[in-house]
Amino acid sequence: MPFFYPNKINDFWRIMGLIFHQDKDYFWIENDRRFDLTAIKAFLNREGIALWDTAMAVRRLKDNASDKFLEIVEAIDLVALLDQHPTITTIVTTGEKATSVIAAQAGIEVPSIGIPVNCQVGIHGFTLWRMPSTSRAYPLPLLKKAEAYRQVFGK
Repeated sequence: MPFFYPNKINDFWRIMGLIFHQDKDYFWIENDRRFDLTAIKAFLNREGIALWDTAMAVRRLKDNASDKFLEIVEAIDLVALLDQHPTITTIVTTGEKATSVIAAQAGIEVPSIGIPVNCQVGIHGFTLWRMPSTSRAYPLPLLKKAEAYRQVFGK
């Protein structure tokens, strides 16, 4: 799937399925063993959710997906993004590495998981939520991750 969180062992789309449809497999196509990109894009549009990377260029220091061994070569230009999309009021990050990028640009410490923090970058104010990683390597059961993310969406 040429989109965000395509790996079948990442829990992101299962979390969204649980929160919005009470079904962890809502976006999963079992026969094809893949996530349903058409359903995902329709869902994101309907709910007003946008996804974007916090790093525009990275270097993997080891041959794995761990953020621990990820060097950010070029971070997102948060001011430019918010200038282009001034209606953004909430930014949710899925892990400490992504959160550290946004926190650095907002001039704040990396917040605790699940605790919203009001931020200002340039003329733009927004709420930052640091959420648990959706990677299965993060040792938190799926239902606990979904409960954490549920706070953001008020579901």
